[in-house]
Amino acid sequence: MSKRPDPKYPAPHGWLILDKPRGLGSTQAVAAVKRNLREGLYAKTKVGHGGTLDPLAEGVLPIALGEATKLAGRMLDASKIYDFTILFGEETDTLDTEGEVIERSNVMPSLEQVEAVLTQFTGPIEQVPPAYSALKVDGKRAYDRARAGETVELKMRTVTVHALTIADSAKTPREITLTAHVSKGTYIRSLARDIARALGTCGHVTYLWRTKAGPFSENHAISLDKLNEIGNGAPLNDLLLPLEAGLDDIPALNLDQTSAQAVRQGRVLSELPQSDGLYCAMLDNVPVALVELVGGTSKIVRGFNLPDVAE
Repeated sequence: MSKRPDPKYPAPHGWLILDKPRGLGSTQAVAAVKRNLREGLYAKTKVGHGGTLDPLAEGVLPIALGEATKLAGRMLDASKIYDFTILFGEETDTLDTEGEVIERSNVMPSLEQVEAVLTQFTGPIEQVPPAYSALKVDGKRAYDRARAGETVELKMRTVTVHALTIADSAKTPREITLTAHVSKGTYIRSLARDIARALGTCGHVTYLWRTKAGPFSENHAISLDKLNEIGNGAPLNDLLLPLEAGLDDIPALNLDQTSAQAVRQGRVLSELPQSDGLYCAMLDNVPVALVELVGGTSKIVRGFNLPDVAE
């Protein structure tokens, strides 16, 4: 094993938003980020992703670096927006193009029929996840059991579809492209299957593109080529979003030096004038901690150990 070169730069903290290409898994994307940081001579950095994206899917994959990995769980809970194409007339065992066809139909719904049925799939809905999913059944991944020929039975779950619309100019005789804004835990492949069945036919997903994950959209995303430039010496700061970019829905609580030091030491702040709720405590432009305010008293939810924070 070759020796890791001595780092030239400190470990970074923040977000890289990757425009994940088709065929690359989320774990492989994390590995690619680690490799480029290593080759770019950055100190060893903790790296994680903010929401699995299937290898066949494309689009926005938030990658958390350093202290931002403490927010990866919040990103998993965030809503997502997808564009996806349903091919009518064939259902596969994987509900996408990788699987074998298990059902066929000659029924091809019209645009008006599709539009009429979408209201059934808006709001809280119940769906059964695909057998080929990463959910665990008795300690083993469902897709491993399915690939081994086992019959996989997954429990129905409640998810929320905030909005479901037909994409512009997105209908051919056999295919239609939809845009869905969904809660965590929603399986687009299951949604496509159920829409097709509600139309009296069958179908599977041929294209899946995530356009937004939490606060991060396609406008923030960088290509693999851009990522690889980091390993060749390109400045990381040109591509890195700050840690607090993942907290755009949370108001800031501005602290002075003394209060920031108290929070860093785990001490409670009292008699704060702000209303109850979650805040990002900041010293100047540097996040110190996520704090919960109740009755003017702060409770630390998650502290950040960023080197810029004055001791």
